[in-house]
Amino acid sequence: MTEPSAGEAQSWAPTDLAQLSGLELLRTAMTAQGRPPFIGDLLGMEIEQLEHGEVVFGLRTRPDFANPLGTTHGGICATLLDSVMGCAVHTTLDAGVGYTTLELKINYIRAVPTAGSRLIATGTTIHVGRTTATAEGRIVDDQDRLVAHGTTTCVIFR
Repeated sequence: MTEPSAGEAQSWAPTDLAQLSGLELLRTAMTAQGRPPFIGDLLGMEIEQLEHGEVVFGLRTRPDFANPLGTTHGGICATLLDSVMGCAVHTTLDAGVGYTTLELKINYIRAVPTAGSRLIATGTTIHVGRTTATAEGRIVDDQDRLVAHGTTTCVIFR
């Protein structure tokens, strides 16, 4: 299966995806017509970059992301970090190899308004071994200020 050309999306064919490396799968599945929804759709995540060992996703905060104090709920940043760090690991895996998050550690640095702030999250692998992988992630706001950072450990299914 080839990557879609500019402006052209692949149609969803899950059986074909099993033959793709993690990076190829993400690039294909994220742009495929008729693909099943994923958490990124719910939150409005936008894929900025998908490279081997590094991914970048963005999103805009919204009023329905609010916690009881009126700022963006920490779960939004946790989900964003879990997504970029896990996907960074996924980009390094061979076809047919899976993974899941085993552990997630998040540090929150500053509150984020819910009124359309743009958050950019970057996930980068630290180590990818036979049975486990680790990655780190950072979220910055539209003023390039650190909002949250974290690490993850993923278990790899070969």
